[in-house]
Amino acid sequence: MSILLPRENGELYAYEPRTEPASYATGATRADGPLRSRIVYSAAHVVADPFRTAPDQPAAVDWDATLAFRRHLWANGLGVAEAMDTAQRGMGLDWAGAAELIRRSAAEAKAVGGRIACGVGTDQLTGPAATLAEVTAAYEEQLAVVEESGSQAILMASRALAALAKGPEDYLEVYGHLLRQSAEPVVLHWLGPMFDPALTGYWGSEDLDAATDTFLEVIAAHPDKVDGIKMSLLDAQREIDVRRRLPKGVRCYTGDDFNYPELIAGDEQGFSHALLGIFDPLAPVAAEAVRVLDTGDKEGFRALLDPTVELSRHLFGAPTRYYKTGVVFLAWLAGHQSHFTMVGGLHAARSLPHLARAYELADRIGLFPDPALAESRVRQFLSVYGV
Repeated sequence: MSILLPRENGELYAYEPRTEPASYATGATRADGPLRSRIVYSAAHVVADPFRTAPDQPAAVDWDATLAFRRHLWANGLGVAEAMDTAQRGMGLDWAGAAELIRRSAAEAKAVGGRIACGVGTDQLTGPAATLAEVTAAYEEQLAVVEESGSQAILMASRALAALAKGPEDYLEVYGHLLRQSAEPVVLHWLGPMFDPALTGYWGSEDLDAATDTFLEVIAAHPDKVDGIKMSLLDAQREIDVRRRLPKGVRCYTGDDFNYPELIAGDEQGFSHALLGIFDPLAPVAAEAVRVLDTGDKEGFRALLDPTVELSRHLFGAPTRYYKTGVVFLAWLAGHQSHFTMVGGLHAARSLPHLARAYELADRIGLFPDPALAESRVRQFLSVYGV
């Protein structure tokens, strides 16, 4: 039976849902053991407590459902990138909530043997920072929490540093200090302004060539303290260029949710590992694709992952920072949580046609383990809007 879905212009069109999921969605073809050829992280979302969540209030998290989703990611062979922008850092999840998330997820990772890395930022600074020392101290506080949890640290971009820094030298000073004192090698995260407009001009310049040089200067000065970099600029060629300029032993983790298949597959000069928000909903197919790549079969890898790009480009369409809404919507449709509510009220950040299109694109590739459940929930959702 077809379902009527709305277009952006308000027209309704008939869509015929799938009746069977793709084999990867059910776990029928899931293999045991770690992924071998690539390190793959999914930046994971948090599940709100729908009975306590309210806009402009501290995040109320459903810890059982949130940790269950992480076990789903680990079961598929992916690592968890915790407390990142996908978890709504700075968009509903404050530092107190993020710190608890880090501690709980790290303990769960230890219990199940899962790979985990956690975001370190400065979002406990709720007002403008006065000095670089204040920004550095905020980073240090969060770095201590992550290191004490036993997790690898991901040094995220700082809104406070972007607002305060007068040029490249300020970034070199702050990051140099943090890298010198970090206990273990970290991942450096360059998050572009399409994800967060407050990060415009990061690394001291809006000229991306100049910013890239500063970014690479930080790494070159401390190669033993940098495990890798995460590039989230949605610019495949720039990522490839940076990847080729990295010191030996420093990995590139793609954060490009538009071009990830080609970047992970790589070329004759190298490849990217992955740390992606889109691998939250795509975990089963992403894991299966990388297992195919483990055998050396690039064509098979692309055959699995290329059809997912249209969905990813839709979810991460402008304004890109609201991609989390579609990610959580798909988690609800897939049965990973019992409701579509987000901390900070972010479930209202995308339009009805946008979410309807996300459902269609996900269903077309067989992403839902129970297509009938997904269809039923979409029908319920549409009825609330009078469709």
